[in-house]
Amino acid sequence: MQNEPDLNKFRPVDEQLAILMRGVDCGDPRTRDNMEKELGDRLAGSRDSGKPLRVYCGFDPSRSDLHLGHTIPMRKLRQFQELGHQVVFLIGSFTGTIGDPSDKDSARAQQTLAEALDKAETFAAQAFRILDRDATIIDYNHRWLEKLTFGDVIDIASLFTVQQFLARHNFRQRQERGDAIWLHEFFYALMQAQDAVALETDVQIGGTDQLFNLMAGRKLMEARGMKPQTVLTYPILPGTDGVLRMSKSSGNTINIDDDPGLMFTKVLNLPDEVVPLYCDLATRWDKATLDAAQHRGQDDIAGVKRDLAKEIVSTFHGNDLAEQAVADAARMHGGNAPSSAPVVDVSEPMSVLDLLADASLVKSRGEGRRLVAQGGVRLNGATVSNPMLKVHPQPGQEQVLQAGKTRFLRLTHPMPKVQRAS
Repeated sequence: MQNEPDLNKFRPVDEQLAILMRGVDCGDPRTRDNMEKELGDRLAGSRDSGKPLRVYCGFDPSRSDLHLGHTIPMRKLRQFQELGHQVVFLIGSFTGTIGDPSDKDSARAQQTLAEALDKAETFAAQAFRILDRDATIIDYNHRWLEKLTFGDVIDIASLFTVQQFLARHNFRQRQERGDAIWLHEFFYALMQAQDAVALETDVQIGGTDQLFNLMAGRKLMEARGMKPQTVLTYPILPGTDGVLRMSKSSGNTINIDDDPGLMFTKVLNLPDEVVPLYCDLATRWDKATLDAAQHRGQDDIAGVKRDLAKEIVSTFHGNDLAEQAVADAARMHGGNAPSSAPVVDVSEPMSVLDLLADASLVKSRGEGRRLVAQGGVRLNGATVSNPMLKVHPQPGQEQVLQAGKTRFLRLTHPMPKVQRAS
């Protein structure tokens, strides 16, 4: 007698859907409803057969380090893992040589395969801060993309029109400005579509800016006689400025390798209006905790930020360092420096400007003067108005020099050694 599928292997479909559809934004309500229905059908089939869904997300190694924005799709992959499904973390070792134009208003600089693979070395290690190492499949798309012939590329390209690409917001803007749109940029979506075919995926995850590429995968799979993948896209996380998408080029990142105190402080300083989105996308909180935070945010946004900052630090550095970050933040609020701040021995009087420059709290002395003029430098909690103000702590005393919101120095003068009588 054939074995019956293990219906207890997966949670009920409605419970899985409630978790997996949280935060999904597929561009319009109708597309979202269609994807939710498709996902529900796939989950039901998976539960009946006992076979997990195959889910993937691709990450191009344009840089060697990851920030909080990169972790949003990783969190969704982790949810699929915790629900018993198979996850593929795809490194865009080939697509990364071209670069995704989806979020750019100009062409990306190209890199070699060797450069992409070199940057990718740190990707997996950082991804396992979110993903289950033992349950994650790591793959590289150069394995199949570099084997395509020119005839294969023509065959894939014949499924799409130039008008479809030019309708995309970033390409349309560049066309209207008369800026160059390079032909190779069109190939990116075709390559990502081929990834879906090669991986025989059930579900693909990405940001809302990736919707065109993910839909291209559906179209190519259908042309190959395969069941089109379900597409789940999520909002783009704004950076610490609350406006632009989080990116290194914008200088508004919260890096997952940031010092715990710096990470905590960056979250505390987020604009109030983006806090609900961070809570929804960047935490491990369940629905009840999210609802409670949403309610509290109406009267106590500062408290919600503290909880959010602690949760994010805990995710990447553990509970002990998160608690330390909380304590350090309380010290900073009182004009004190975090325990991780550099300690400088000021045995002889030094100007504020010299201290800022020598400790690299500013990039140049000119920047130091401007920061003082803007009221952005504090000594022991008091605003500094003169960059040449001399600082000379008394023996055994600690003073705190603060530049901006997150840069601190602990200034000390050691106690003189006591001479023993001979």
